[in-house]
Amino acid sequence: MVGVSDGPVPPPAAEGTPAVDPVLSLALVSMMQEVHAHAGGLYLLRPDEPVLELAVHAGMPRAFAAPWERVGRSAPIPVADAVRERRLVWVGGEEEMVRRYPRIAVVLPYPFALAALPVATGRQVYGAVFVTFPGAHPPELSDWERDHLWTACERLALRLERAAGEDGTLDRGAEVLTEPMTAVADTLGSVEATRMVSRLPYGLVSLDLHGRIAFVNTAAAELLGRPAGEILGTPLWASVPWLNDPMYEDRYRGALMSQQATSFVAMRPPGEWLSFRMYPSTTGLSVRISRARAVAEMARGPARAVPPPPRLVTISQVLSFAGALTEAVGVQDVVQLVWDEVAPAAGSQATMILGSQGGRLHVLGHRGYPDPHTVERFHGLPLTERTPGTQALNSGVPAFFESQEELERLYPGRHQTPDGFAAWAYLPLIASGRPVGTCVLAYAEPHVFPADERAVLTSLGGLIAQALERARLYDAKHRLAHGLQQALLPNSLAPPPGIEAAARYLPATHGMEIGGDFYDLVPTLPLTAAVIGDVQGHNVTAAALMGQIRTGVRAYTTVGQAPHEVMSSTNRLLVDLGTELFASCLYMRLDPARGQAVMARAGHPPPLLRRPDGRVRVLDLAGGPLLGIDPDAVYPTTEVSLAPGSVLVLYTDGLVETPDTDIEDALVVLGELLSQAGDQPLEKLADEVVRHGAAARERADDVAVLLLRACGGA
Repeated sequence: MVGVSDGPVPPPAAEGTPAVDPVLSLALVSMMQEVHAHAGGLYLLRPDEPVLELAVHAGMPRAFAAPWERVGRSAPIPVADAVRERRLVWVGGEEEMVRRYPRIAVVLPYPFALAALPVATGRQVYGAVFVTFPGAHPPELSDWERDHLWTACERLALRLERAAGEDGTLDRGAEVLTEPMTAVADTLGSVEATRMVSRLPYGLVSLDLHGRIAFVNTAAAELLGRPAGEILGTPLWASVPWLNDPMYEDRYRGALMSQQATSFVAMRPPGEWLSFRMYPSTTGLSVRISRARAVAEMARGPARAVPPPPRLVTISQVLSFAGALTEAVGVQDVVQLVWDEVAPAAGSQATMILGSQGGRLHVLGHRGYPDPHTVERFHGLPLTERTPGTQALNSGVPAFFESQEELERLYPGRHQTPDGFAAWAYLPLIASGRPVGTCVLAYAEPHVFPADERAVLTSLGGLIAQALERARLYDAKHRLAHGLQQALLPNSLAPPPGIEAAARYLPATHGMEIGGDFYDLVPTLPLTAAVIGDVQGHNVTAAALMGQIRTGVRAYTTVGQAPHEVMSSTNRLLVDLGTELFASCLYMRLDPARGQAVMARAGHPPPLLRRPDGRVRVLDLAGGPLLGIDPDAVYPTTEVSLAPGSVLVLYTDGLVETPDTDIEDALVVLGELLSQAGDQPLEKLADEVVRHGAAARERADDVAVLLLRACGGA
């Protein structure tokens, strides 16, 4: 995007620049002038590949459009959408650009509107045109503007159709420039003088659309500390070293794109503050420079060291952070990673992740705030409340506040509860084209956010958003599965007279932290059935299948089936369900009056029996295959005597199996524990068993334990 000349004919291309068909340039300039657009471009579709190439560009430096010199026809940008869908694409402002085309918004985070239209006849698409409007443009195109844009594109398409029919070729890659710099590098020409007078009643500095100095008066040269002859024709940021900061150049870019006046202050070494006010137009900018007396008064006092420029997040840090985010599982993992990786690199001292639920703001996590109560005021705020957090989440537009004064000026009365910080970055977290939250970075001291830092932080917000969306989905699935599992496990055990019972369940510490381990006690007086099992997997499917098996076991027990019949029926149920998961199971029928237990086993670890004298042994039970493999499998039974005071320990393999522990060694340790502590109350013994299990700390599998103590006849 480069400047439009005042005359109707574009100047000749500079040496080494491809020539452009003057009709294309005139058509684009005429279109822009008719609808009062301040920049535009013409893309032509290549005949040999689905690529749009920028052929003519006007109104802004071409560098502004550098990322989109060549774009694919399927690219998510307005001109490509206009070509594919053969319609007018209108983006009414900065917020809409963030929502619909976030990649453009990251590179050009300024208030402007854009229209893109296809250049096509009824038979052929030749390319597309875009024009941009200042930020003050109404949010909708008028019917008059739409008609003029369509008419201009139709005329241009007919011109291109005639050129194709004549086997003509159109040179590409040109830009419509302002008058050559050589005309004003030595003196102030009449045209430039007229422009200066039209912009300001007093001339100071004139910049062309590339930021090069076209005119500087004596007072401005003295304030800048450079002779006028040395800086004419050079970019302001390159010729004045203390202005060589991306933040100042960003103000120039923002003024051109929005066509709105902007200002900033800068310190000329060793300590003189200057005020810069920029007045843009479609031909360049007029800059007024004066001493910033108010800032100078504020700066008086004890000399302070000028803080070093903020550190930018480096590419290596971005890659490291992106890799770490792939390992984040839950929302709190994401919050911790932002605190560990982003906050130190960005120089912030606190961070907070905000989300929304039920039309209200929710604090998903925070780190670094000295008083956690300071963040409570955000929790539960209606999304209609005008605060920086809700605004970023609703609009998808980042907000940067370099000082408390700036925040209070933009949100008066909205930040009355201080959080102890002095600058903030509110980064919208946009995933799948919609805001999913806001990341807040807080700074202990006033903090300048240059353009490149803003762009990097906004891009990091995209990475955080993807991880947050996955994490919230994971947490939701986990809550659902955990609730399902808790609902399927018995809330309490009701043993018959003569039997004491205690049970424990621990989820795995990795993965979804849910699984298919289950236990149950089914009273069928005068007998009682006990069952424990383990469904393969750690997910919602495993938990649901566990519930089906438990229900089947209860049903078969209630109708009076013997232990081996219950196992066979449950096995056939699992086969009929057609699931690819298998299950282990141990089922027993207890007769407290006779002091006996009849057991059947399907690929499950054997139980332990502690005798009243303290001796412990692993019961050698006959068994069959896992449930769900062979519909004709047979499950033999074993009868075991239970003297009063005996303790049966039923468990799943998560209790004794870990990658670095032999299962036999784990059983020996468990047996020693039972021998020494087996006389304790059963509830306390259950706690001891799970506390000292081989997988007590890091559990790759969930753990279920069911303890039964024989107390004598009923």
